[in-house]
Amino acid sequence: MAAPDLLFGLRNNFFLGAFQAAINNSDIPNLSPEDSIERDCLVHRSYIALGSYQLVINEIDSSAATPLQAVKLLALYLSSPENKESTISSLKEWLGDPAIGNNPILRLIAGIVFMHEQDYNEALKHTHPGGTMELHALNVQIFLKMHRSDYAEKQLKIMQQMDEDHTLTQLANAWLNLAVGGSKIQEAYLIFQDFSEKYQMTGLILNGKAVCCMHMGHFDEAESLLLEALNKDAKDPETLANLVVCSLHLGKQSSRYLSQLKLSHPDHVLVTRASAAEEAFDRAVQTIA
Repeated sequence: MAAPDLLFGLRNNFFLGAFQAAINNSDIPNLSPEDSIERDCLVHRSYIALGSYQLVINEIDSSAATPLQAVKLLALYLSSPENKESTISSLKEWLGDPAIGNNPILRLIAGIVFMHEQDYNEALKHTHPGGTMELHALNVQIFLKMHRSDYAEKQLKIMQQMDEDHTLTQLANAWLNLAVGGSKIQEAYLIFQDFSEKYQMTGLILNGKAVCCMHMGHFDEAESLLLEALNKDAKDPETLANLVVCSLHLGKQSSRYLSQLKLSHPDHVLVTRASAAEEAFDRAVQTIA
């Protein structure tokens, strides 16, 4: 008999974006030292997802285990633009250290940071060997960013062999279906629908369903899902970005959502594209004037 997975609920909450629930239900008795470190990593990563970077930076001291130090690096990287360069150089130094360089959480954090930097080849250098479900799921995301759904599919197959029913396997399957499009959109929708019936509704699940609805042309349904997501987190960048797109399709005002996105996430791809389009338009107007 395999021992019960004491961290299953905590992991699931984290993967599905129920970050506060992950934090609130993290007091789990009888954890092994290794499980305790994993629990602490998930809790601190939940705080990072909620934007509480400074709390994580303050709580993890220099005596903490390598995985926690890696999580602290992620908090430092995200906390301010001034920290990015020094964080990346620390990260590269640690990755080059034979004693800790192969730690799965350190490699995962490296993948997340380099993905933020849009340096996908550097990210893959650390994540591609896989080893954990999270690393394979991150590989799927990176390959989809690179528009290589063929490679993403290979990673998904590895995940399905490891554990077909795993939450991350299901999520990766949905991401791939959305990227491939066509008849696969319905399959993606059913995965998110299944999550919404089994677990508490999160912004991630609502956005997943909404994007499927938009692909299928059901913009009214998408809008109501996105407004529900906005009630849960008024600053979530994906919700705001999806609302901009959805509103445009419905012929409604989208400027308020775009303004909110600009204020809370000035680096978001939709903001940078909108700004580039505005500048191009202004230049075109000047040439005619």
